[in-house]
Parts: sequence; structure tokens; C-alpha cells
Amino acid sequence: MILSCQNISKAFNEKSILRDVSFHIEDYDKAAIVGINGAGKTTLLRIIVGEQPADTGIVTLSKGKTLGYLAQNQAVNSDNTIYDELLSVKADVIDLEKQLRKTEADMKTADENKLIQLMESYTRLNHAFELANGYAYKSELTGVLKGLGFSEEEFDKPIAALSGGQKTRVALSKLLLLKPDLIILDEPTNHLDLNSIAWLETYLLNYRGAVIIVSHDRYFLDKIANKVIEIDQTKATAFSGNYSDYAVKKEQLRIAAWNAYMNQQQEIKHQEAVIEKLRSFNREKSIKRAESREKMLNKIEVLDKPAQTRSDMHMVLTPKCTSGNDVLHIEGLSKSFGSLCLFTDIEMDIKRGEHVAIIGDNGTGKTTILKIINGLLEADKGSITLGSNVHIGYYDQEHHVLHPDKTLFEEISDAYPSLTNTEIRNTLAAFLFTGEDVFKQIKDLSGGERGRVSLAKLMLSESNFLILDEPTNHLDIMSKEILEDAVNSYEGTVLYVSHDRYFINRTATRVLDLTGHKLIGYLGNYDYYLEKKEALEQVYLSSSKMPLQKEESVSEGKLDWQSRKEQQAKIRKKENDLKKCEEKISMLEAQLSEIDEEMQKPEVATDVAKLQELTSRQSTINEQLSDLYELWETLAE
Repeated sequence: MILSCQNISKAFNEKSILRDVSFHIEDYDKAAIVGINGAGKTTLLRIIVGEQPADTGIVTLSKGKTLGYLAQNQAVNSDNTIYDELLSVKADVIDLEKQLRKTEADMKTADENKLIQLMESYTRLNHAFELANGYAYKSELTGVLKGLGFSEEEFDKPIAALSGGQKTRVALSKLLLLKPDLIILDEPTNHLDLNSIAWLETYLLNYRGAVIIVSHDRYFLDKIANKVIEIDQTKATAFSGNYSDYAVKKEQLRIAAWNAYMNQQQEIKHQEAVIEKLRSFNREKSIKRAESREKMLNKIEVLDKPAQTRSDMHMVLTPKCTSGNDVLHIEGLSKSFGSLCLFTDIEMDIKRGEHVAIIGDNGTGKTTILKIINGLLEADKGSITLGSNVHIGYYDQEHHVLHPDKTLFEEISDAYPSLTNTEIRNTLAAFLFTGEDVFKQIKDLSGGERGRVSLAKLMLSESNFLILDEPTNHLDIMSKEILEDAVNSYEGTVLYVSHDRYFINRTATRVLDLTGHKLIGYLGNYDYYLEKKEALEQVYLSSSKMPLQKEESVSEGKLDWQSRKEQQAKIRKKENDLKKCEEKISMLEAQLSEIDEEMQKPEVATDVAKLQELTSRQSTINEQLSDLYELWETLAE
């Protein structure tokens, strides 16, 4: 075990973020920490690395082990170039190399006695140099930089001239070259393109150490993680396997917890009804039975109602009308910015109902294509033709469709003046803006909040052709899944740019790869694209098996129908038996009442023979009722 977290708790302004969080990381674990935005994932990482104190609990790193941490936006402040900054990580290796070169030079002029000493020193230095991978450190450094998306032309760029995302990539490069025993990464894929993410996946999979990752990139987590630690409502739960394994287990647990709660609630209501019915019989034995059941009911440990999942956002995309079959036709489209050519003579045809994803490296022109389609940029040449009755709804990752000086309320009401105040508030509430939030100005919102406002406008647009630019940016995993469900149930046409491979896998029917200034089409989702891109054969079921499968499914359906019929017949029989039992109880209770009335008559009270007869009948009926009460309880279950 390399790391142990025991009973970690943390609160801010008396609001509990983490409560009794405990888990451990083994030496070669690749662990993912997941949870909704604000669940406390980054707070937990900061506690682990010592940047924030825990209110209670202990974090233990095994003795002699090293730890490296990459924050979400970790700037590197330095006067070095990119290459020199990474060389600083190898200072010890460079120092060894200098000592080796100096020893080699000294050996050329040394006498015999001195030469022996120098050779011994050289052997020790060379051994240490080899252990530190000294002969390959430059190629290792170059490999990491290229893997994380830096070209050789950028190696000499000064750090001060880099963007925030590039500085974070430099920080990640330094961390990987340091090779700590435990790497902790907070959203490492935010500033990487698909090729760089794929490289990082391979690197971390083969890393001879432990890794903890916080990420919203579910495909990335699927590739790397062998353990998932979920932070949910301040508590931590560990699951073995990758993200998909976790998602299945989590859903099973959610269903099991909900079913257990509903079954218990149903049982409680049923027992209450049985108790009430037994009391209504108003006999000593039935009342005792009711009291016995009531005691058992009071001993039940009532389950808490499980928290409703996936209830943070409510999104339904509904086109107001149906477009023609041909939605978009692009022919000979080209675009350059100065000497930088993005694409030339690209073609694209999109049919009604398709979900098309455009992928490619950063800077290849994916967003530019969307802007040209929306008339925000002019193409150098080429034509764009929209089909009949096509109405576009555009989601801009830079949120230029929003007006910075407007409030959220004004943004919606100005775009859709027919909506009432209540309808506007309900729409914003569906995207987590409630109360006074609706009067915030757009310019004061975070990137994620602006994204939610743009999605709210998109939901109201009723368009039949959605064009989305990185729609999952800044969304937590749960919100991404809600958006995926909305896109999958959408009856219109969707064209989008995304780096979210899990999102592409779930929603795309076709993938267009913008590479080498051209679009290459793949008829399938992201996994299909990878298979075809790597020239792998696709394996299909033999067509001869299809009729058999159909017959099996019909046969299974028939069996299900017969089973349901039999089950329904059994239920009807039990209901009839219960009804008959209640009628018999009522009849016998009526007879008992008649006997009681008879026994109270003066002429009977003095007739010993008559009293004995009535008492005998009363005893027989009470025995019958006792059996019937027991039968009724059984049938009522």
C-alpha cells in the first residue's frame, strides 16, 4: 500500500464537503475519483498533497515514497524555454553526465596510479548514469513533449509566451519526467487533443507507479482506471474496475436501494392495512393479532429514501417541425488564415436524423467549419446548401450567442418574448439557476454556467438541426449523461465537434475525421472509427444465424406471455380466495352477534340446556374464526 486516507472530513462555512472518507491506494493502482461538480474531489486531492488541512482524519504516504501533483490550471513561471524547463528536471542526470565527461578528460592525462582511481570513479558514475536512464534522457524528454502535443518548432518557445493551457502541459511533462511513486492528476485531459490524450493513456497504463486521477473524461477513465472512488453526498465508496464497470455497479446499487425502499414502504402500508382490518373485526383474538403485528412493525428499521439520481438538470430537445431528408450539402469548402491552410475542397452531406461528430487535432479547423455553416465566418471558396425547412440551433463553445451585459432572465426573455416569467424561471431552474441567480449578468458567470445558459436557450429553440461546439465542456459526468440522453432521444439532426470520446461513442452515428486538410468519414461511433483507422477487420454474425435468433426471440416472447398469463391467473385466484374468506368471517361474526343477543334474553338466561347449546356453538364459531383470521393473514400477504 502506498497511500492511506482514514476518516477524512472537511467543511467550509459549516457546510460539510467530505465526511469520514476512507480508502487506500496500492503500489500499482490506477484509481479514478469521480463525483458531481462541487462534490469535493479537488478538495480531497489538496488534502492528500498537503495543500489544505483536513478538519479530521489522517493521510499516510508510505515511508520513502514520492508524490507528484498536477492541479487543474498549474502555471509554470520561468524565464526558460520549454525544452530548457524540462531539462531542469534532469539536473541530477546532467550533473552525472558532466562528471563522466570530466572524468574521461582527466583519464587522458592521468598517471598510472591516478588512472586506477579515475577508472573506479568512472565505473561508479557510469552505473549511476545508466540507472537514471542517462543515455536516453534526451529522447525521453523529446518523446514526452511530442506526446503531449508540442512540435519540435515549439521547443525553443519561452515559457512566458505560452497560454495557460500550454503551461499546464509543460507542468504535466515535468511531472511525468520526475517519475514519482504516486502521480496525482486533476483534470489532465482539459488541454490535450485526442492524440495527446491517447498518448497519455498509454503512458499511464504502462507507468510503474500508482496514479490517482480526477477527470470528467469517461473514455480516459475506462482505459486507465482499475479502481473508482466515488464521492457522493460527502461519503466515499470504492468500486473495483474501470468507469464502465463502476457505472453498471452504481446503477445496480441504485436500483437495489430504490427497490428495497419501495418494497419496504409497500410492506409497511400493507401491514398497516392488515392491522386496521384485524382491528375492524373487533374480536379479542383479531385485536391481539393486530397488536402483535403492530409491535413487529414498530421494530422495523425504516430505510431512508434514496437520493434521486440524475435530477440536477432537466433537458428535452424537441424540434418544432420536420426538415426535408437532405439537411446539409457542402461542396468544395476551403479556408485559410494567411499562410495557414486549415482545409481544402472538403465535402459533406448530412441526412435527416443523423448524429454526426467532427473530430481532429487542435487547430485543424473543426470549429471554423461550424462557424462557416452558421454564417459567422466566410469561406475562401465552396458552397453550403441547407435543405428545405431546416432550422438551425447553434451551441457555441465560446458562448458568443450570449450577451455579456444581460442578466440570465433577460437573455431568455429577450430571445423568447412569448414566455411568461414563471416559464422563464422554470427553464432556468431546470439548468440549476434558482432564486436570485436569474438576475446575475452573463459576464459574471463561469464557463460551466455560461454553457448551461446556452443549453437552456438551445432547449427552447425547438430547432430541427442542432450544431454543437464542444457541448460537454465544463459539464460534470451526470450532466453529460443527461445531455447524451437528450441528444439520443432527439428526433432532429445533430452535427457537433467534440473531444469527448465517451460522448461520441454514445451519440454519434457517423464520425468525420478532419485530418490532412480533408474530412474522412466513418459510418459508426468512436470505437468503430478507431477500429477502421487502425485497419482492423470488423467481425459480424453470420446471416444464417439470424432466423434462428428471431425464432428464439419469438419463442421466448411466447413463454413470457404464457408465464404472465399463469401468474395473473394465480393472482386472481388468491384475490377471490381472500374475498371469500372475508365474506365467511363477516358471516360468522354476524352469527356470534346473534348468539350474544340470544344469550342476553331473560328466558334463555334461565334455560341451562339452551345456554349450553349456544355456548357450544359460540366456541365452535370462535375456533373457525381463529383459523379464518390466520388464513386471511396468509392470503393478505
